[in-house]
Amino acid sequence: MQERHKDGTETPNLGDVPADEFRSAMHRVADLVCDYLEGVGEYPVLPSVRPGDVARSLPESAPEEPESLEAILADYKGLIEPNITHWNHPGFFAYFANTGSRPGILGETLAAALNVNAMLWKSGPAATELEERVCDWLRQLLELPPEFRGHINDTASMSTLLALAAARHRLSEYQIRECGMGGRSDIPALVVYANEQVHSSIDKAMIVLGLGHENLRRVDTDLAYRLDSRHLEALIREDLAAGHRPIAVVATVGTTSTTAIDPVEEIAQICRRHDLWLHVDAAYGGSAGICPELRAQMKGLESASSIVVNPHKWLFVPMDCSVLFVRDKEGFESTFSLLPEYLKTPENTAEAASRPTDLMNLGVQLGRRFRSLKLWMVMRAFGVSGLRARIREHCRLAQLFAGWVEADPRFELRAPVPFSLVCFRAVLGESGEEQDRLNEAILARVNAAGPVFLSHTQLEGRWVLRLSIGNLRTTEKHVVQAWDLIREAWESVAL
Repeated sequence: MQERHKDGTETPNLGDVPADEFRSAMHRVADLVCDYLEGVGEYPVLPSVRPGDVARSLPESAPEEPESLEAILADYKGLIEPNITHWNHPGFFAYFANTGSRPGILGETLAAALNVNAMLWKSGPAATELEERVCDWLRQLLELPPEFRGHINDTASMSTLLALAAARHRLSEYQIRECGMGGRSDIPALVVYANEQVHSSIDKAMIVLGLGHENLRRVDTDLAYRLDSRHLEALIREDLAAGHRPIAVVATVGTTSTTAIDPVEEIAQICRRHDLWLHVDAAYGGSAGICPELRAQMKGLESASSIVVNPHKWLFVPMDCSVLFVRDKEGFESTFSLLPEYLKTPENTAEAASRPTDLMNLGVQLGRRFRSLKLWMVMRAFGVSGLRARIREHCRLAQLFAGWVEADPRFELRAPVPFSLVCFRAVLGESGEEQDRLNEAILARVNAAGPVFLSHTQLEGRWVLRLSIGNLRTTEKHVVQAWDLIREAWESVAL
C-alpha cells in the first residue's frame, strides 16, 4: 500500500504489520498457546537435541525481505516449541518447578500490547499504582507489618543485589555513593554472612558491588541444613576483632538445595545487636507463607530489613516477577534515586508529601516492564483460597513421595521436607563414591526416559537427587510415574 504526499510522490506504508494480518495471527497464537498448554505433557520434558542443533536450522543472517506472520508462526511450531525444555510440563520436577498459568499469560500478552515503561509515575500511572497495590496484597498475605513496601524486579538475583546495595549505602560515614570504594584505605573489609548453602546470587552480588567474594562468610549449618546462629555470632565477633566491618546477614527461607528454613528470629536478634541489615531470601519458600500453617515456620520474617519473594516460582506467574519488600522505603530510595532534568515532572518535583512513587528510584533499572499486570490477574483469577489450595496440594504430594522413599530400603531421605521439595538418594555399595555413581546414573536414565525431569545437588559432598513439585498441571499420577521411573532406573543400573 502506497502513501501519496502533497507533491504527488508516493512511498510505501512504513507503519506496523497490517491490522487484519495481525488479528489473524493473534487468533492463531491463541490457538497455539491453548493447544500447547493442553498437550504439553505429550512432549518429553527435555528435547532430544544437542548443542548447535537449533542454530543449524536457523539462517545465518536476517531476511532481507519481509516474511509473513503465517510462515513465522509455522517455524515457531516446527522449530522452537519442540526444542525447548518444557517448564510447563507436569513432569518437570527439576530446580524449582514453576508455571506459566493461563491468567498470567493473558497478563503478559496485554502488558506487551501496552508496552509501558513505568520508570516514572507520569510514564505509567496505572502500572505504578497497580504494582504498589498488588505488592501490598502479597504483604498482607505474608502477615508483614504495613511499613514494608514492595516493588517488582525481574529475578531474586536483582532483588538481592539491590538489598545489599542498600545495606552498603547505610554506611554513611564512608560516603560510598559519592566517592566510591576504589583506591581508598579508609574503608575496612565489608563483610556479609550467609548459610553455607546460600544461593549463588549472593556471591555474584558481592562481586558486582565491589565487596569482594572473599568477604562473604559461609556460616555453618545444623543437621537440617539451617544456619547455625551461634557460629554466626562467633564469625561476627571474629571480624570485629580483626578490624572488619560486618554490614549484613542473608537468611534463607527455603534454600535452593534443600529448602531449609534458617532461624530468622534468632538471626534478627543478632542483627539488632550488631546493627546489621537483615535480608531474607524467600524467593521460593516465601510464596508458601500465604498459607498460615506454613507461615508459622517462618518466625521472624517480619523483623527483616528486606525480603525477596518470587511469584514466578510458586504463585503461578510467568517469568519474570520478583517482589522485593523493604522496611524503610525512603532509606532504600536514597541508595538509588537520581533526577536528571529530562525526567522531571510536575508530580516528582512537587512537595515531598504529595509526590507519587517513581519506580525508577527503587533500583538501577530505568526501563521497567509492566510485570504487576500478570500478578494482579493471577491473584484475581485463582483467589487467595485457590492459591493456598494449590500450594497445599503440592506439599501433600511431596510428603507422599517422601513416604515412599522412607519405606523403600533402596533409598533414603537426605533432608527434611518443609515445603514441596524432596531430597533423596539411592543407597547401595560401601563407599560414597560408589553411591554417587549410582545416583548419577539413575538421574541420567530417568531424565532420558522423557516423562519427567529431575535435578541434583550435593549435600556433605555427596550426590543427592531432588524432586521439586510446583507446577499447576502436576497431579498425583505424575508423581507416581516419577517414582516408578526412579525405581526402574535403580533396577537397571544397580543390578
